[in-house]
Amino acid sequence: MTVAGDIGDPETGARLVAAALDKFGRIDTLVNNAGIFIGKPFTEYTEEDYRLKIKTNLDGFFFTTRQVIPVMLDQGSGHVVQITASTAEFASSRSPALIAMLTKGGMNSATKSLAIEYATRGIRVNAVAPGVIRTPMLDLEAVEKLAAFHPMNRLAEIEDIVRAVLYLEDAAFSTGEILHVDGGLIAGR
Repeated sequence: MTVAGDIGDPETGARLVAAALDKFGRIDTLVNNAGIFIGKPFTEYTEEDYRLKIKTNLDGFFFTTRQVIPVMLDQGSGHVVQITASTAEFASSRSPALIAMLTKGGMNSATKSLAIEYATRGIRVNAVAPGVIRTPMLDLEAVEKLAAFHPMNRLAEIEDIVRAVLYLEDAAFSTGEILHVDGGLIAGR
């Protein structure tokens, strides 16, 4: 099922939840996967860069999750997973990315906060923090350079992230977890 819209628009999250409930009758898991990356030195960011990142990375998470949590509370169970980034937890002069750190780091903190808030009410909240993933958005000319950024000397594949989400789905005693799927990037710092 597809629900078209701008994930940063509060109405998109509401329509997404309504459509899922209409089609499936419940929502067991929400994966907040929308995100963009704009890496550049801090003084080169424009207000447009900032607003776009906030709208996509944080507003999408906030407005959609805000619609889903009441549904999960009524069900007595649910799982919310954010796709964040390992770069949210360390700074690198090789890849300055303040807005990514601000938004994805904020999502890591929100994951822990929501996990504690809803731990006794049947809702688990976790995050997957990838390194660089081979996606259609990636500049293919930079693959070799980006792969070398990871100790495993390769990029993550989309399937690597899917498997991490499925692992967390089955990990019934895990909540507030930030699972790094980054080829050793965070460990190598």
